[in-house]
Amino acid sequence: MSGKSGSDKHKAILLVCDGLGDRPSVDGKTPLQAAYTPNLDELSEAGINGLMDVISPGIVPGSDTAHLSLFGYDPYTYYPGRGVFEALGADMDLHKRDVAFRANFATVDENMRVIDRRAGRKGSKELAEALNGLEIDGVTISMENTTEHRCAVVMRGKHLSRYVSDVDTHEAGDFVQECKPLKDGEAERKTATIVNKFVEKSYELLNDHPVNEERRQKGELPANIILLRGAGSYEKITSIKERFGFSAACVAGASLYKGVAKYLGMDIIPVEGATGRADTNLENKAEAALHALEEYDFVFVHVKDIDNNGHDGNYEGKKNIIAKIDKELVARLKDADAYIAVTGDHSTPVSIKRHSSDPVPLLIKGEGVRTDDVNKFDEISVSSGGLCRIKGIDLMPILADFMGYYTMYGT
Repeated sequence: MSGKSGSDKHKAILLVCDGLGDRPSVDGKTPLQAAYTPNLDELSEAGINGLMDVISPGIVPGSDTAHLSLFGYDPYTYYPGRGVFEALGADMDLHKRDVAFRANFATVDENMRVIDRRAGRKGSKELAEALNGLEIDGVTISMENTTEHRCAVVMRGKHLSRYVSDVDTHEAGDFVQECKPLKDGEAERKTATIVNKFVEKSYELLNDHPVNEERRQKGELPANIILLRGAGSYEKITSIKERFGFSAACVAGASLYKGVAKYLGMDIIPVEGATGRADTNLENKAEAALHALEEYDFVFVHVKDIDNNGHDGNYEGKKNIIAKIDKELVARLKDADAYIAVTGDHSTPVSIKRHSSDPVPLLIKGEGVRTDDVNKFDEISVSSGGLCRIKGIDLMPILADFMGYYTMYGT
């Protein structure tokens, strides 16, 4: 028996604050606890609250696998590799047998030791163009600079495989790693060889590039190499519309999140000033989400910069961007005629400057929701809420049921 007919349908907004969760550090508080968030607290008091293990307890989520889980897709089954999401989010042409990578502009010394794996968080369209269109051993390489230091790389040719290791060390001070095949096959060996040649070529072309010479003169870090990770290949899967029955749209600035949304069949809403950086226009995002709600049943809104501050160990910065999101985004969305859910895709504690397995806070507000006694939205307060502790993969079915798009299990 299905509830997918009649006039009992509702709409929903899912706001994902990237890297929202944290650990108590300054004065025994997390940045979310310390931030001024009257609008989030109002939603928390009017709704139901809890903690969420985005993938599973003890598992540290990547942003890509986390969002698959949040949308109801088990990442252990549906994950195509991060590069696929980056390429789709950058509107790159992607065929089934291509191999796509997530890439960083990085800074290395003459010995290939990584000084900064994000090159000061500053990329360059001109530097990307210097590498775009390279051909190595019959394989064509396309590259786009997306947000800040982030890039997407697509390799197209015969006998390629996604089963190769990362070049990105993930740690400053390490030497650039050699890409290695993860399976004993001709395609894997060929792909690893091409990756290594491309990384070497990127240093040759970028190190003395005029853009980097100018950066050095300004005292900035040169973006003098490309580090690749997250190899993936595209496979068509069942869309959110086919799976849950409702139409969906995405409001985001950074390419990864638009890529995940496109992979799952969401429409991407263009937003002026949505950059995926600290300067992203939150008010325009709010207006775009409310406008999209007129046409779509479900709107996913993503905000990135909380996570950046977590990675940088910037407690005050993280606290301040949370307060800004509350004032400029949540204040506008909170009274929408729709269910609203607010959460994070993972925790990024400023004390460790990386993702962690700590669960994230979650609230859901809307018609018929069983309210609880929580009146403050933070990692500690919500732990006593009525949602208790759930997994990320549970969120979308819960929202779908509230929206009226349910399917009864059994008779």
